[in-house]
Amino acid sequence: MVAALVLAAGCAQIAPQSPEIVVRERAQARWDALVKGDFEAAYGYLSPGSRQVESQAAYIGGLRRGFWRTAKVDKVVCAGDQACEVEATIEYEFQGHLTKTPLRESWVREGREWWYVKK
Repeated sequence: MVAALVLAAGCAQIAPQSPEIVVRERAQARWDALVKGDFEAAYGYLSPGSRQVESQAAYIGGLRRGFWRTAKVDKVVCAGDQACEVEATIEYEFQGHLTKTPLRESWVREGREWWYVKK
């Protein structure tokens, strides 16, 4: 009986998560890095194709530290197991005022991992 429970628990941990769950976690982690100003970590979420087009130095140079105040992934919709759209709400400071705005992001699966596609 105990062995069956241990085996069942182990299988539950090994079972793959849905694309929506994985993308939600990765998208939120990327936004958390941006809010914290950890632009190197945020760059690591860019798709391999995006990283081929833009170097880490160029990516970081185009961002403003302290701009974003909060970010929350609201919804993830996946079309199959290769592409997802993320809807998020970000809060940032603009002309001395805090502003919230919705945004959409595209995420793609390459190999075994999900990546943010910078447009």
